[in-house]
Amino acid sequence: MFKILRSLSLVSLQTRNVSYGPHFIEPIYRKSELEKLKESEKAKELLHVPVKAAKIEQSCSPFYDPVVEKFINYVMRCGKKDLARFLVNKSLESVKRIQLKRYHKTKDPDEKSKIIIDPLVIFHRAVENCKPLLKLTPIKRGGATYQVPVPITEKRSTFLAMNWLIEQGKADPKNGRFYDKLAQELLNASNNEGRVIKKKQDLHRQCEANKAYAHYRWG
Repeated sequence: MFKILRSLSLVSLQTRNVSYGPHFIEPIYRKSELEKLKESEKAKELLHVPVKAAKIEQSCSPFYDPVVEKFINYVMRCGKKDLARFLVNKSLESVKRIQLKRYHKTKDPDEKSKIIIDPLVIFHRAVENCKPLLKLTPIKRGGATYQVPVPITEKRSTFLAMNWLIEQGKADPKNGRFYDKLAQELLNASNNEGRVIKKKQDLHRQCEANKAYAHYRWG
């Protein structure tokens, strides 16, 4: 399924690039970035340069978050983006409720000040904590296949982190709703705890165990 979606996204990207010449630049749609651009000398250089149309998911709204938008796209199945957005928003709402409840229960002012209430901060921290640094790739040498540890790209690392979080939300469907389980996993991951963090650590341990094969990467 992911291979089909990836090929479709590549086709749409290629079609979009064909529609515009090489002299077209990508749009800058975030207000903060536009303000920085206005203050720099580069704004004058780009004044008469043609710009590509913004993608449908890109927005200048203060509520738009590109990382959350990417996560929604990963949650989406069968093109049901509204449902995916609802589930992600419900997860963030659950995170907010849990943190507010904890905040109001805490009596110690110092402890209260450490409690993060913004669900987006927790979400970003959780995704960052879940990103692996290495991966295992099969490489054949002398008739045998070795699992060789190699560095992972930022894009692939983000993809794995987000999909591991989604998998935990979908695990054990009889034991609760997807968005409630995802919210709990986000909270755990933001504190470097939980199943996804364990999965990342297990992968790193396997890479450490196979470090003797690392030189096969260049062979």
